[in-house]
Amino acid sequence: MNGLGLVVLRLALAVVFVAHGAHKLFGLWAGPAIGVGGLDMTAQLFAGLGLNPSFPLAVLVGVVETLGGLLLVVGRFTRFAAPAMAVVTVVAMWKGQWANGFFLNWTGAPDRGQGFEFSLILLGALLCLTFTGGGEWSLDGQREASRASRQAGRARLRGKL
Repeated sequence: MNGLGLVVLRLALAVVFVAHGAHKLFGLWAGPAIGVGGLDMTAQLFAGLGLNPSFPLAVLVGVVETLGGLLLVVGRFTRFAAPAMAVVTVVAMWKGQWANGFFLNWTGAPDRGQGFEFSLILLGALLCLTFTGGGEWSLDGQREASRASRQAGRARLRGKL
């Protein structure tokens, strides 16, 4: 049953990253709390943070978040998707949140942005998946189990076991 924990972790991360990526790319879930979204608005935000060229970076970040999240759902290429998403998270912490301190803006003060505490949790979870992989209940895990089974079968055929 140890694979269940990694499934829960992968799915929770996937929900967060697919939602944020789809907001950046397509403006989904737009509203007063998070803004209009879409590539143009994301590029403007990135330019304001000093991230240039802002439009290609907006596309790249949106794709990494959306595709990375979808890969986490099925547990495929986890050891590649998770570190790519971790890099995006570190840049968000550095350029967008660090100046606001550690804590989230729980009072909703309009003159203060969000701190980096939530991103730190995301980063820790992504690093966990980077080091462990998707787990036994993932496409990566099934592929690894199949590879090990084939290798054991070949060894038996050669008389090594």
